[in-house]
Amino acid sequence: MRYSFERCISYLNSAQFAEGETMAGDSGRSGSVYGSVAEPCTVVLFGASGDLAKRKVIPAMYDLAIHDGLGPRYAIVGFARTPMSEDAFRSTLGEAAKSISEVGPIDPKQWDAFAANLHYCPGDYSNPEAYAHLAKRLVELESAKNIGGNRLFYLSTPPEVYPDIVDQLGRAGISHPPSPKSWVRIIIEKPFGRDLASAKTLNQIVLNVFDEKQVYRIDHYLGKDTVQNLLVLRFGNGIFEPLWNRNYVDHVQITASETLGVERRGGFYETAGALRDMIQSHVLQLTSLVAVEPPASFDATAVRNEKLKVLQSIRPFDLEMVAQAVVRGQYSPGKLDGKPVPGYREEPNVNPASKTETFVAGKLLIDNWRWAGVPFYLRTGKRLAKRSTEIMIQFRRAPHIVFREKDVEPNRLILNIQPDEGISVSFGAKRPGTEMSIGNVTMEFCYRESFGDVSRSAYATLLNDCVRGDATLFDRGDSVEAAWSLVDPILDV
Repeated sequence: MRYSFERCISYLNSAQFAEGETMAGDSGRSGSVYGSVAEPCTVVLFGASGDLAKRKVIPAMYDLAIHDGLGPRYAIVGFARTPMSEDAFRSTLGEAAKSISEVGPIDPKQWDAFAANLHYCPGDYSNPEAYAHLAKRLVELESAKNIGGNRLFYLSTPPEVYPDIVDQLGRAGISHPPSPKSWVRIIIEKPFGRDLASAKTLNQIVLNVFDEKQVYRIDHYLGKDTVQNLLVLRFGNGIFEPLWNRNYVDHVQITASETLGVERRGGFYETAGALRDMIQSHVLQLTSLVAVEPPASFDATAVRNEKLKVLQSIRPFDLEMVAQAVVRGQYSPGKLDGKPVPGYREEPNVNPASKTETFVAGKLLIDNWRWAGVPFYLRTGKRLAKRSTEIMIQFRRAPHIVFREKDVEPNRLILNIQPDEGISVSFGAKRPGTEMSIGNVTMEFCYRESFGDVSRSAYATLLNDCVRGDATLFDRGDSVEAAWSLVDPILDV
């Protein structure tokens, strides 16, 4: 049995704010997907010929551009080792966008208008001459298009070349704004290091060239509407916030499961594993948002300060805790949709004796006033039964059941992050009839049903926030290090 939940959520969300107030990250969005027109800017995409750029970043930029999310005047400069002409670069990206775009069908006329703003600079990531040419090209484009000096550098490259790129940007003199009224920002893709020591080293390299306020460490999970709605759900609704603590919450489960294996990424996955690839970043980010204390305000600094406090409050793992509270495993050969699929050790570029985990489950304890004694169960894995990312909050049972039927199920609040974004609440209700029989029912809110099928990728959302200077949904250096300090002891076992 299901009840419509969207009207309840919609009413409560709107009722909690006085006229003119908005949540941080909203950036005044109203009436369109991305809101008011952004300032003109130039985006430099490092790794522009790579898979991530073709599948995620360029389609997101296209979506932003057609909704004025990149401003009325913009330029996108691809930088990569691959030698090619500007026309070939545009053609390659156009073909890729048609087949793998996450933002819906590509309109040919809109793509042509977008592609006219695509430019290309081939070069080696460690070659100073390539960056001197890039600096000259930026000045030319900004002058020709009347863009001004706003620049966004996007590192869509293997992490081992991050230090070279950052260092060369500094040496070329383009890591800081060319004028007092302009800005320069840099987006860095995960992984942010592979352990605490390397994360500290990378942070130091970046902060030797850029200021922390310029650095946007991107985690695309945080661009999903349901994740962003966590703050609204908690702090904008009087029916949830009073219950969001150890007195009423029995436990929290955070799941990120995939049906696919490592596919063609065996070589990368051998150096990562589920702990590095998912737990250290995506899953701990979700944990911090669920457990965060109410910030003093909803600006980026206040929200990120509170998220850091959560990570610092998680009980550190020792050898005994790892043995008792963490499980790791690999997927074995089986069938997917009726077809045979290999086990992890049989995948291309994977060591036949590999001990790299493709599945992790663990229990966290947060030692603070709000969450003392409430277990947080985290799990992630590949080749599991279904593709799903969700947060499930199970509430404590009523202290005394007055009905003869004792097996009343506990109340659950579930936030579905993917594939179908939405929120559901389960509770007990009397079944029709003369007997006092209790059944479990669900109220549901679905983003697509309530707001239509608005094709907005998480990457586009986060890119939009970066262009507008809203760092709320991006990681800060100290939070990255705090997350690694939790994962490192597990990796060492």
